[in-house]
Amino acid sequence: MRKLHLLVLIVTLCSATFAQNISSDLRHQIDVVAADVLAKTGVPSASIAIVQEGKIAYLQAYGDARLDRRTPARPDMRYSIGSVSKQFTVAAVLLLQEQGKLSLDDKVAKFIPNLTRANEVSIRQLLSHTSGYQDYWPQDYVMPMMLQPVTAEKIMDGWARKPLDFDPGSKWQYSNTNYVIAGVIVEKASGMPLLQFLREKVFTPLGMKSVANIDQETLTATDPTGYMRYALGPVRPAPKEGKGWLFAAGELAMPAEDLARWDISIMDQRLLKPASYRQMETEVLLSDGVGTQYGLGVEVGAEEGHRTIGHSGEVSGFTAQNTIFPDDRAAVVVLTNQDAVNASGQIAHAITPLLFPTADAATNERLAQARRIFDGLQHGTIDRALFTANANFYFSEAALKDFAAGLAPLGSPQEFSQINQELRGGMILRRYSVKFAQRTLRAWTFEMPDGKLEQYQIAPVD
Repeated sequence: MRKLHLLVLIVTLCSATFAQNISSDLRHQIDVVAADVLAKTGVPSASIAIVQEGKIAYLQAYGDARLDRRTPARPDMRYSIGSVSKQFTVAAVLLLQEQGKLSLDDKVAKFIPNLTRANEVSIRQLLSHTSGYQDYWPQDYVMPMMLQPVTAEKIMDGWARKPLDFDPGSKWQYSNTNYVIAGVIVEKASGMPLLQFLREKVFTPLGMKSVANIDQETLTATDPTGYMRYALGPVRPAPKEGKGWLFAAGELAMPAEDLARWDISIMDQRLLKPASYRQMETEVLLSDGVGTQYGLGVEVGAEEGHRTIGHSGEVSGFTAQNTIFPDDRAAVVVLTNQDAVNASGQIAHAITPLLFPTADAATNERLAQARRIFDGLQHGTIDRALFTANANFYFSEAALKDFAAGLAPLGSPQEFSQINQELRGGMILRRYSVKFAQRTLRAWTFEMPDGKLEQYQIAPVD
């Protein structure tokens, strides 16, 4: 608990000059989430940006950016964003398509003819990870060869000139090799280095002023150190990849604020044409019609009932999570300075429900009622006046005995909380989390317009 308080104190001391356009209650909830995750995981620091109503509403940093000479993290520090970089490579490809210099349906052979089955693999399949080219870096650590410099040509020699892992378009498999190939295609089609193209066409127009190319340079003494750990051992500085290994697949570092600016540009469709954004954000289907939950450089899905596009990222010493809610004009950016741990994702997923509260005037009363009903079920009893005829039919004597037999041994819940609520079939569906020392259950109710309960169900967490 002392560590959590210390992290919150660091937050308070280093945040005064940055955007603070959210309520004090939401700010406190976000601070507690971040501090709690850092304390539990041991990750040194996190930098967070929150977008609401299409504007940056909150910038904050937590913990220590550097441990050798303890340096508090600041929101203006640059963190490596890992594979979140891929969506910028996608943007370069889409811009070149708008210029008529390539097409997503062009075959790789048009630009790099000597790769395996290059006359069958399309650029779209590269960007959607459906090409079949084998991933050159699935590991969560830096292998000895990766400490030495490499070229894109060498990576393609080693991984894009061997047999494909599957026929193009038939499967989805994440592969950094796809993006090295895509980066080379961008350079051939544009006639300039990838990073020069991105600076001229993306970063400068969007006001992203602090982006670094860590594929060719290292972060400075004013940026965080990247860390790693062996199992539960101490945190140690992570090794740096050799030049060339991150090209087009994970080469960017930036403050959370700059990544938030990028997210806002997607909401506003500021950089690309609407048709290009549709291509980026549309789920790619395999040849058999199965969905991949992936577009072009972004995962596509839903969270808390809201459409999402986003991506996680990892390079040596850093992890990242970037989630955009385009229909709600909101986004959550979380950058951390330790690899092989999902603290960034944990923080982002915990913040999301805070941005989309579903409570109503009756929430607290219904929560207390749900807790009382649960206690009754542990003893095999219910107040039948609370339920509809259908629900009372469901709660037969045999059912009540089963509820009691399964729930009574668990004892009193340590925590009983509402997760969310929504309308369903003319009723209010409320979902609850019921936490015990050794396990967590989920409970959910259907509430009729007159307040009676049509359903009360309990099950293990999936």
